[in-house]
Parts: sequence; C-alpha cells; structure tokens
Amino acid sequence: MDLTRADAVVWRNRALLLFDRIPMPVAVCDVYGAIVLANPAMATEWGETPGRLRGRNVLDLFHPQEATQVERIAQALRLRHRSRYPVSVRWDAADGVRRHGELTADPVSDSAETSTALLVTLRVLGECPDPDPDPDPGRTEPSAPPAGATEARILALLAGGATTARAARETGLTVDGVNYHLRRLSDRWGASTRTELVARAYALGVLTPGVWPPTAVPAVPAVPAAPAP
Repeated sequence: MDLTRADAVVWRNRALLLFDRIPMPVAVCDVYGAIVLANPAMATEWGETPGRLRGRNVLDLFHPQEATQVERIAQALRLRHRSRYPVSVRWDAADGVRRHGELTADPVSDSAETSTALLVTLRVLGECPDPDPDPDPGRTEPSAPPAGATEARILALLAGGATTARAARETGLTVDGVNYHLRRLSDRWGASTRTELVARAYALGVLTPGVWPPTAVPAVPAVPAAPAP
C-alpha cells in the first residue's frame, strides 16, 4: 500500500470514529432519503442499533411540518444547488415522547459536478406540548413514561453495578449509545451523577423497589374507557 492510500485509510478511520462519537444525531442518506449510515446518537433516538436504520427513509422517521420545505429541497437538488437545507420536523421518539426539531441536509460528494449523498443532522429543539384535553371525559389517554424501555434497562443495569461497557453489551447498543441515553436522562431529570440518576429512577417508579438484582417496572398498558351506556 503506497503512502497516499495509507493516509486516506487513516483519515477515513478517523472520520468514522468522529462520526460514531459525536453526540448529535447524524446520518448519511442517498439523494432519495434512504439511510446509508447512521451514528449511535441517531439510532438511539429510535431505540435501535445503527445497522437497523440502514435502508429506512429519513422522512418516514421524521415528519416535516411543512411539505413545501421538502419540495423546495428536491427542486434544489435537481438543479445541483449545493446549499444547506433545514426542515422543521416532528417525531415520536423511542422513549414515547413527541419531539420537534430541525433536520438539516447537506449535499456531499467527491466532486463539484455530482451530489451523491446527503449528510443529515438533527437538532432537537424540545418536546411538543400536550394536545388540548379530550372533550370526552370518559376517554383516557396513556401518559408518556418518565423513561423509555431501553433507558429503564440501562438504569437497572447501572443500579446493579454494571459498567457502561457491560450495559452496552446487554442492551445491544454501543458505549456511545448508552452514554447518549444517560445524557438525555440527566438533562430531563436534572441529575448530575449516575448515582443521582439511579435514585431518581426509583423515586419516579422506573425501577422496582426492594428487589435484587434491580429490574425495571413493567409498562402498564392503558385501560380502555368503558363504553357509554
């Protein structure tokens, strides 16, 4: 292997390492929106591993708030414009919370003449407000849990003394994916340490008290309202 090719391999590996470790959700898509490569932060948003997102269309995961935004991007790509294209989106994340944010698509290629892929980044802006109360008082809607199933599993493992690496193996995530979940939980609950995260998990009913090894509280299905007489 000549020096130039060896340098290219080194820089490619460095780029992939940075891609995997960056905390922002990022994906590489083809020009039609099909995901070719996703980083752990993007996969964690859906409770998946990066490989399981491959082939899924990014617009099936994130729903644009204005269809005209997507039409303008498609037209710009047909004209080979090379700009940054933001799209306001909403989605239902793996933890059961509906969020809103900004999806940005950057055309990338090996030359200025062709656009072979899109670099898609997600900026989470917050959680969507609850909809207006249902006018039917007899109808009950399930509330969002304080932690998703994957987050609860990670917390149970940490409560039992597991390391981040072991939690990653047990859940099928990467170490970066586990850390991403923990950062999200810390931000949501205002916890500064993992010990505090575990304590809050017990206080919020995410973990079952009085049992060893620690386990997550099973999700309770919503009870349908009784039919009106």
